[in-house]
Amino acid sequence: MASVNSFGAQDTLRVGDTDYEIFRVDTVPGYDKLPFSLKVLLENLLRTEDGANVTKAQIEALGSWDPDAEPDTEIQFTPARVVMQDFTGVPCIVDLATMREAVTKLGGDPDKINPLSPAEMVIDHSVIADLFGTENALERNVELEYERNGERYQFLRWGQTAFDDFKVVPPGTGIVHQVNIEHLAKVIYDRNVDGVLRAYPDTCVGTDSHTTMVNGLGVLGWGVGGIEAEAAMLGQPVSMLIPRVVGFKLTGEIPAGVTATDVVLTITDMLRKHGVVGKFVEFYGEGVGSVPLANRATIGNMSPEFGSTAAMFPIDDVTIDYLRLTGRDEQTVALVEAYAKAQSLWHDARREPSFSEYMELDLSTVVPSIAGPKRPQDRILLSESKAQFEKDILNYASPTTSKSIVDLESQGSFPASDPGGAPGEEEIETREVHISSGGPAAASKPVRITPSEGAPYTIDNGAVTLAAITSCTNTSNPSVMIAAGLLAKKAVEKGLQRKPWVKTTLGPGSKVVTDYYEKSGLDKSLEAIGFYTVGYGCTICIGNSGPLIEEVSAAVNDHDLAVTAVLSGNRNFEGRISPDVKMNYLASPPLVVAYALAGSMHFDFETDPLGKDPEGRDVFLKDIWPAPDEVQEVIDSSISREQFIKQYATVFDGDERWKNLPTPTGPVFEWNQDSTYVRKAPYFDDMTMELTPVTDIRGARVMATLGDSVTTDHISPAGNIKIGTPAAKYLEEHGVRQKDFNSYGSRRGNHEVMIRGTFANIRLKNALVSAVNDGAVVEGGYTRDFTQPGGPQSFIYDASQNYQEQGIPLVIFGGKEYGSGSSRDWAAKGTSLLGVKAVITESFERIHRSNLIGMGVVPLQFPAGKSWKSLGLDGTEVVSITGLEKLNEGVTPKTVTVTAEPSEFSPEGKETVTFEAVVRIDTPGEADYYRNGGILQYVLRSLV
Repeated sequence: MASVNSFGAQDTLRVGDTDYEIFRVDTVPGYDKLPFSLKVLLENLLRTEDGANVTKAQIEALGSWDPDAEPDTEIQFTPARVVMQDFTGVPCIVDLATMREAVTKLGGDPDKINPLSPAEMVIDHSVIADLFGTENALERNVELEYERNGERYQFLRWGQTAFDDFKVVPPGTGIVHQVNIEHLAKVIYDRNVDGVLRAYPDTCVGTDSHTTMVNGLGVLGWGVGGIEAEAAMLGQPVSMLIPRVVGFKLTGEIPAGVTATDVVLTITDMLRKHGVVGKFVEFYGEGVGSVPLANRATIGNMSPEFGSTAAMFPIDDVTIDYLRLTGRDEQTVALVEAYAKAQSLWHDARREPSFSEYMELDLSTVVPSIAGPKRPQDRILLSESKAQFEKDILNYASPTTSKSIVDLESQGSFPASDPGGAPGEEEIETREVHISSGGPAAASKPVRITPSEGAPYTIDNGAVTLAAITSCTNTSNPSVMIAAGLLAKKAVEKGLQRKPWVKTTLGPGSKVVTDYYEKSGLDKSLEAIGFYTVGYGCTICIGNSGPLIEEVSAAVNDHDLAVTAVLSGNRNFEGRISPDVKMNYLASPPLVVAYALAGSMHFDFETDPLGKDPEGRDVFLKDIWPAPDEVQEVIDSSISREQFIKQYATVFDGDERWKNLPTPTGPVFEWNQDSTYVRKAPYFDDMTMELTPVTDIRGARVMATLGDSVTTDHISPAGNIKIGTPAAKYLEEHGVRQKDFNSYGSRRGNHEVMIRGTFANIRLKNALVSAVNDGAVVEGGYTRDFTQPGGPQSFIYDASQNYQEQGIPLVIFGGKEYGSGSSRDWAAKGTSLLGVKAVITESFERIHRSNLIGMGVVPLQFPAGKSWKSLGLDGTEVVSITGLEKLNEGVTPKTVTVTAEPSEFSPEGKETVTFEAVVRIDTPGEADYYRNGGILQYVLRSLV
């Protein structure tokens, strides 16, 4: 119960035969003008007001919110629960286990380290699509998953028993965000507090940026770093500024032939251009009622892609219908409706709240789209995709020569990705002339492949080598999943098949998807063209793609082909999907199937046939595209409430593999010193109760000079561990064979692997390295080691060890949108453990900026309009940062002075550069974390 109740907000709400304590928002003047999302925050403050962290003044400030003002009022948001996936969740539990030891060492009670807010983890990030296209693909992939991850899973089972209010959804169940909207989310939470049954809005933070998917259900939540999630689990509120809210009005209805994916790519494109970083987006208007819940979830899911903190839909009849469909009990449903109406949280299309900014989309104007080749906001109209590909391929394809064309038999016109025999000499000569004339065909590089089974075929730059129906974004949406199945059915009826070089995967987000596929018979149609279920998890969207077809992979690597992947996911960053694939495109599930049939991005669906039917007639995409009424008919006949009730009745039980795992016991975990998966974290080594004063940074070296849109995938990759890298060498030294390396994501419980993997993305471009490579762009985890004569090229990890041995701090220079992408705590943890003290960029992604502070790294920004390049910096300088020591006086400086002096490695004539950098410690709470050396140290000292 809140210790302070300045507004007399406590009241009783009776639903059926049950009374609930509630805190009424209508007791605060100004509440009625607030957007839906801010009313949720207002209730949160009313309920948690304690006169210290949450004050009457903060509540009044929220009630009198000025939509036009820039955010400047800090509030403390207490989420109802924490949601985790296993990649980011394992290090959370490692840290909590380590904190139990540290508390004991500092003289405290280890049982105090226990979730105070309910925490749920869904294990969905570990299954890899090793096998595909066969009936036993799912079973074998799950077997491999347990072989690789047994240690991690044992650790998580220990955590499930050792910590209160911590539940684990075992492997092979579904994708975290789909499980969240279909089962875990309550919309209105009910919980006994001090003996009283209390009802309040379900809110959450999650250790995955796509936690925002639950916004489609009317649940306010967003992704945070694992570091912040741990603090929230331990009862620490999330410090934030009252945000600006962008009102996004929806009108009209989606036209035939357009999918929810097309809508979300359009909205992503619009909001990225508008600029919504750090803001809430809220959908309103007459068109909201026509947007199905699954489509709302698809839109909410992509909030990180357009950059907003949250992308909210209000509660209405559509929400209620979805809760019933997905098996929520009647009391839960009745509570949601009654509470929402009592608290002015029920959507009324006739009323327009106040918003900071306004946007509008007529849904009837949306057209089919894809996005790529490397960012989700780079939308391409499907009708223009072939022409755009011809431009983009020139940035990815390596040069070819006449000799390579003669040596490699080719087929057809650019870009030859078709089965068939080899052409004659005349055709080869024609191709040589075509290539030498320049233009898009200059990127052509056909390679002929003779597989161990089946007829020979030829692939070229642009060949679709991976087509994946994957990701929470779309697998939660029956309209696009059924459309994919119907398109496959019609393709099979027309005699079409996937191209033989395309790896095809299906990763349902929950077992309900399998239920309705089987009931409709569409599973057989999808399997007939290669889309067998490979696992219930994120798979391709996070890079768990497994190997490409063996001979395709060999051809790609031997001849440096720029091949493509098409996936129904939300992320297509460089180096993320597969190490063999340079260009990645996001598309709706039915378009994924269509591209598997086409086999190339150099394909125009309006004019190019997908193949011929048994009568020899050309078959075009329009001939097999399902009509909306066909899709709806299958939905109506194949999806039922009973399916959700059945599949989620045993959601926490797991299969026999899970149940039979040997599980450690006891409140403190017994670390296995030989484990290469789970090791005690080093953050609390040598920690004392006394604060170490903040010091200015002097004599630092630059570890990396990076460009724009450096993602958390670049900083802390989740995919393959490459042979020859520091992480691979570490595993080999510990007796791990290459086939058992697994991925960086799966080894996040081992800091030794993760430090070595920080900035190890194969596509990272550190401009600092160009100087020792005649100006050439070098990709990979490299830097210059200025502790060595001449400053030679070195692995970043190896150089950092040398710098730390000599006590030399490190800094990083970056560009715009630094740290965008997944809310990956290891991007900040690894940065800190490499000895980086400051990151100076043009702008930060919200979560990564706060994560850096949470790990004791100060985020700084170049002066407005300036960059490291425009200031004449190149990374060879010695850097000092002064003004940080003001933090010891309880003052957060707005700027600090950065001085970059030339060193013996700098070009002749280079001069000292001095500038004022903006300090991006945005709230008093963040300043406290930084003074403590990090958020975990702050929490630990608070608890002791």
